[in-house]
Amino acid sequence: MTSTEETAREILRTVMRYRRGAPGAWRCDTPGDTPCERCLLPHLETVRQRVRAGEPVVFVLPGFPCKSPNPAKVLGVLPDRAEQLALEFLDGLCARIREIHPPGARIVLCSDGRVFSELIDVPDAHITAYQAELGRMLTGLPGGALSLFSADDLEEMRGEPHERVRAWLDARYGESPEELRAQVRADAEVLRLYRALTRFLFEDRLTPERTESRSALQREARRRAYGVIGRSRAWGTLVSEHFPGAVRLSIHPQDCGSPKFGIRLSARGEDGWLTPWHAVAVERDGVFALCRRSEAEAEGARLVHRDGRPSHFVATRTAPPARESADRPLAPAARPT
Repeated sequence: MTSTEETAREILRTVMRYRRGAPGAWRCDTPGDTPCERCLLPHLETVRQRVRAGEPVVFVLPGFPCKSPNPAKVLGVLPDRAEQLALEFLDGLCARIREIHPPGARIVLCSDGRVFSELIDVPDAHITAYQAELGRMLTGLPGGALSLFSADDLEEMRGEPHERVRAWLDARYGESPEELRAQVRADAEVLRLYRALTRFLFEDRLTPERTESRSALQREARRRAYGVIGRSRAWGTLVSEHFPGAVRLSIHPQDCGSPKFGIRLSARGEDGWLTPWHAVAVERDGVFALCRRSEAEAEGARLVHRDGRPSHFVATRTAPPARESADRPLAPAARPT
């Protein structure tokens, strides 16, 4: 009979095969995709307790906020084939855990678009529509292992205007701008996130109707990046309170031994920082990958519609377009201010 310890470790090893490690060596004690003891320790006791109790292992994953507002990246405001592929991957991962631990696993997608909508230039109406369609997608998954949680589900703020919910989150869980700036300067992991967010925020405003200069957009992106980090961390604290017995996942690369670990949203590890909500799905020879909409169109890929709206692209030639990479330099450079 397999022991509780062996089962817990095998569950974590299964999930960590798809982890997103920080660029470079991650300071991990073992090579390749095999997690070392430092990788496992922050999460091992949480999984042990679930296994010992004969309960599903619960994971929480903040993400799936909304589509990027830049039409050069995405097909519209609703989740499409890019999100569907990610959901199918996560549902399948839970099925693999069920083979190890019959009670299985559950992943709670903590949709965070409502949390920082005004910081990313996305109307609340678009976030409402995105979450509704995401929920519909979840009901069609065969494993039924994924669920959705958002700021709209907070009992203490039910019925309140979205602006008030965000103000409440800041007041209860937020950090001061000075604290955030100090952390960006002192912590390499936080700096990496700040640079990535600055880049995304800058690119999302590179639309034809914007009249500001690139340097002005960059300065504004730096300012808003601090706000997104602060609001995201506040949301993470709230999620931890609401799901105290859950293993914490992240869509962002994490170092070995972090209290949460980064997870990819597909079995392929080539998409780097790119996520379904900043990209489109492109099928080449039966295999899907993510890229920006503008790249798919430049390649001459054919747009496919499903249920009367754009879904994904099918490439008409085999050469792939340039993809995002975790090692690709951030352009323009984002320096802490």
